[in-house]
Amino acid sequence: MNSSARKHYIDNLRWIILLILIPYHSAQAWNVWGESNYIFFEGNRFISSIIVFFSPYFMPLLFVLAGISTKFALQKRTGKEYLIERGKRLLIPFLFGTIVFMPVMSYIADRFNCSYNGSFLQHYSVFFTRYTDLTGADGGFSVGQFWFLLYLFIISVVNIGVLTLIKKAIFTSEKTIPFWFVFVLGLPLPLLNNWLSVGGKSLVEYTYLFMFGYFVFADEKIVSKAEKNSWLLFNIGIVATILNVYLFIWTDKEYILLNTITKYVSEWIMVIALVGLAKRYLNFNGKVSNHMRKRSFLFYTYHFIWVVLFQYLLYTIVGNHTFVLYVGTLLLSYFMTFVCCEISIRIPFLCFVTGTKYSPNMKDLNYR
Repeated sequence: MNSSARKHYIDNLRWIILLILIPYHSAQAWNVWGESNYIFFEGNRFISSIIVFFSPYFMPLLFVLAGISTKFALQKRTGKEYLIERGKRLLIPFLFGTIVFMPVMSYIADRFNCSYNGSFLQHYSVFFTRYTDLTGADGGFSVGQFWFLLYLFIISVVNIGVLTLIKKAIFTSEKTIPFWFVFVLGLPLPLLNNWLSVGGKSLVEYTYLFMFGYFVFADEKIVSKAEKNSWLLFNIGIVATILNVYLFIWTDKEYILLNTITKYVSEWIMVIALVGLAKRYLNFNGKVSNHMRKRSFLFYTYHFIWVVLFQYLLYTIVGNHTFVLYVGTLLLSYFMTFVCCEISIRIPFLCFVTGTKYSPNMKDLNYR
């Protein structure tokens, strides 16, 4: 793989996947499995199906893409330079989001779910002193969606040495592993799910996925084989995904083993298929793709607070009208999130706290 050329399909796949965040997080207000959320209306199987459709492979794909990007980043930076950059891109935005955005979301949750009637300033101290399930749904402390940045920073720090060691000890040549072995590498995933897991998010599993991206999918030959078989894999993955949704949401009985199989088949096959499809159809750079690439993680930073705020405000206006609440939240949240992106990317301080590279010349703005 030519390391000097930017892999546009990685950037494009990332921002496209991130756009799903708003319908995904909006749908959590109607989940049917009783998961705590900042705003909860009532269980709805149709809307819950949106979450279950994307959840097996959504975050795993982002960690795989992060691993691929790290491989190329370390070809151009030293380990020290890479870690300094990760601190700027991940740790600072994590702290900013946790301190500035999460108290607002937790406050709204406390008012909606627990009838809190104090002021926001009074609740700010509550946020930093109430530690319960870490979801923030009861007004307690939570890092919210910023857990992704924290995990990615921890993985980057821990693995900068480990990746080098493994590369020297095991991957001493550029020999490509057989493509069939890529599928074997997905077998440990069910065993890793509960290791160092906080809120159902396993640091060990995501580290494994990150390393999979670094060692396997940074190989052009592997990506080419995934591209060649992408539609076959995608069809298999979609079937597994639909079965997973049906078994988890729409059946009245529990099929735990079968549900587990469909979930992990969906996760692994869809990750491989989507990387292959991205290589085939998304390996380009244009005005739209370049624009979205520069704002992808700004979108991640700003989207959720608008989802929670608009669900709260719309409920006070229209009541429990499911269609208006869901569709209205989507439209308003997309609009305000993009407005925030456009404002933020033009202000040096906001670029700094959101991990975005600022340039006085807007044509030179870049984010990795």
